[in-house]
Amino acid sequence: MAQQGQHTNRHKSWAVGLLLAVCVCSVAAIDSTNAGVAPSYRRRLLADHTYKQNDPVPLYAAKVGPFANPSETYEYYKLPYCKPKDGVRYKTLGMGEVVDANRMVTTPYQLNFLVERKGEKTCEKTLTDEDMSKFRRAVMDDWYFQMYYDDLPVWGFIGKVEKIIPKAGQPEYKFFLFTHIDFEVKYNGDNVVEINVLTDPNQAVDISENTKDVKVQFSYSVKWTHTTITFDDRLQRYERFPLNPIHLEIHWFSIINSCVTVLLLTGFLATILMRVLKADFVKFSREDASMEEEESGWKYIHGDVFRFPPSKSLFCAFVGTGTQIFFLSLFIFALALIGVFYPYNRGALFTALIVLYALTACIAGYVATSYYVQMEGHGWVQNILVTCFCYCGPFFCMFMFLNTVAIVYRSTAALPFGTIVIILVIWGLVTIPLTVAGGIAGKNNKADFAAPCRTNKYPREVPELPWYRTAFPQMLMAGFLPFSAIYVELYYIFASVWGHKVYIIWSILLIVYIILIIVTAFITVALTYFQLAVEDHRWWWRSFLCGGSTAMFVYGYCFYYFYARSGMSGFMQTSFFFGYNAMVCFGFFLMLGTVGWRASLMFVRRIYQAIKCE
Repeated sequence: MAQQGQHTNRHKSWAVGLLLAVCVCSVAAIDSTNAGVAPSYRRRLLADHTYKQNDPVPLYAAKVGPFANPSETYEYYKLPYCKPKDGVRYKTLGMGEVVDANRMVTTPYQLNFLVERKGEKTCEKTLTDEDMSKFRRAVMDDWYFQMYYDDLPVWGFIGKVEKIIPKAGQPEYKFFLFTHIDFEVKYNGDNVVEINVLTDPNQAVDISENTKDVKVQFSYSVKWTHTTITFDDRLQRYERFPLNPIHLEIHWFSIINSCVTVLLLTGFLATILMRVLKADFVKFSREDASMEEEESGWKYIHGDVFRFPPSKSLFCAFVGTGTQIFFLSLFIFALALIGVFYPYNRGALFTALIVLYALTACIAGYVATSYYVQMEGHGWVQNILVTCFCYCGPFFCMFMFLNTVAIVYRSTAALPFGTIVIILVIWGLVTIPLTVAGGIAGKNNKADFAAPCRTNKYPREVPELPWYRTAFPQMLMAGFLPFSAIYVELYYIFASVWGHKVYIIWSILLIVYIILIIVTAFITVALTYFQLAVEDHRWWWRSFLCGGSTAMFVYGYCFYYFYARSGMSGFMQTSFFFGYNAMVCFGFFLMLGTVGWRASLMFVRRIYQAIKCE
């Protein structure tokens, strides 16, 4: 009894410590939010951004495209704009910038440092029917352009649509092209601090269908204004940009809701499971022969509960890859919290994902092969190959399909051949060798599986169970509660990834992530206990599926967001949205499935160590 009391106290101490850790993280996040902008955002984008009067500061155009379809982007000169007199030149970009669909090209706008211009003409041209059609389509679909000046992003719209309602008859739509741009640049000393773009509606040209051979003159103006904002603080404005509102109240409501969920779940499990387990321990510890003959419940299957799962090579590959993705997410959070992913650091997140995934491949190889050998598997070489391809294989197939769609659309979302070769070289020369090295280390690991009970030679027959105890209903129950703890935060993540908002409060996301891990582990342990209590010993795959079932709800949320919360449309945008989200949810499934299985393994080992079994 004293041992059982210590066992219960350890569980209570662990739960209290876990909740205290969440509270400490919450306080830290509140302090960082109240402090304003984190010091990590106060950094220079490049090594040298100082200029003298009349120094040339290039203005690069990155992309154009429909505002509602963030993945459907095109090169700036897909539209018949004026080109520089000395020809179009492309800026050399990093791998992450190219993956982010940026194609930086020079523009005819001369924005020399501290040099003002008024009504400067870039070119004068007569728009052909084809040019008119391109501009009309762009205005109709609400296209925008994105440019970079001294590594500061700036946006503007191509034109506008006016609806004219006559006294009689059908309403008529007029399409107008903006031909004049006003650049307002703010400086402090010898640094550029801020840039804004205004389009003059009074200098818009009618390009409606009934117009022919329109002669237009493209022009721009530049105005310089002094500001007291320092160079190191110039990124603060993007946190308050009209397109990027951050509603902290809703964020903190999400955190409070999730914390309450954790408290209720922890209290439920501590009250119900501990009492049930205590009664089970008391009953099973009696040395009564008659009781042994009338064994029932989870002790009755002690000879089958540690029977290794079917398809154990695939199972171990999933666990290894899920462990890799778990550590990958931790490294991403670490980089985010030290300020690497500051607003509009072009492609930094994509670069970090590619590089860190390659470097953490050794974790997948080690964990997968180590468990495979412990489960008495003999084809460890095949297991390493399965680990290499179980996530990268489906992802590569999906990427090739979506990249082909982007090529057909001639979108900048299509990766160039050189970038694809670089990624394949990283995968072939870094990811695969590290996976193999980790697999060899795992194969040479002499650790045993350490099952507290011997496994019977022949499996026990599983009794017939009601429908709600089968795999799919259990997955629905397991995935709903973790999803309910994160669904509010999902909107902000989707609005950032599939929209034009900026997500910068990584501390809140880290807290939600910790809560998600805790809730997933607890709910999977509870369902595993209920499964064993009805003498069903097939808990290995079930615990993995129940842990990862939150990914099903996240993918279901994708449909809600696409049709109810966004204006996305078109085959390319639809395929990109659901295709890449499917791959993200698959990774989510592997990670949370691994968390659920590991928590269940710890739980099963603990309860069978506490009883006497042959």
